[in-house]
Amino acid sequence: MTSQKSFARGSAAPGPVAEGYVRLYSMRFCPFAHRTRLVLHAKGIKHETININLKEKPDWYLEKSPLGLVPVLETPSGQVISDSPITSEYLDDVYSERKLMPSDPFEKAQQKMMLENFSKIVPYFYKIPSARRNGDDVSALEGELKEKFAKLNEDLVNKKTKFFAADSITMIDYMMWPWFERLEVFEMKHCLDGTPELKKWTQRMVEDPAVKGTMHSTDTYQAFYKGYIEGKPDFDYGL
Repeated sequence: MTSQKSFARGSAAPGPVAEGYVRLYSMRFCPFAHRTRLVLHAKGIKHETININLKEKPDWYLEKSPLGLVPVLETPSGQVISDSPITSEYLDDVYSERKLMPSDPFEKAQQKMMLENFSKIVPYFYKIPSARRNGDDVSALEGELKEKFAKLNEDLVNKKTKFFAADSITMIDYMMWPWFERLEVFEMKHCLDGTPELKKWTQRMVEDPAVKGTMHSTDTYQAFYKGYIEGKPDFDYGL
């Protein structure tokens, strides 16, 4: 069973997960759920997707996942796993074809450290648009973000690799990508100025089949986020 339209309060719970599949509870525009969708696509995992209306969450979903967040994975045996890095690593461990995380413990630790560093960048994607809407001067915040992007650019220069851990995409690239896909929507693309290697990385990422397969157009994102900001998100926009 796969849904495009979101399940809201009052909807009937979906049945058990089919054997041979894993189910993803998602929201079409959520960057955190986007991470897990990228991994599912990249690894070619048979999966079902159930989209959730995050403003009017079904009671059955809150019973399954009390925090009511996405992404959440469910297995045919009823096991439930939540949180984007945890669900992504779980999928990489269970479906061992085309591993995205390195097997070397030090290299794996490096990816987790990179992800922890990137988690400090994510808040800027919300702070800057919010401050701009309030009419505040965002130049200081943008300056801080540019410094962080410059550090990412330096990492790529020092590693001399096309992606953040190798010359092919690994887990860390997918964990970072959803926010870069939304840079134009948040009017923050100019913050990449002066980071040529980071720009090349974004261009390479756009060519990846999993990225192409999970991408929304800028117009679609803009329409969704407009409603989201106004407190009336249309989780089914474009369907």
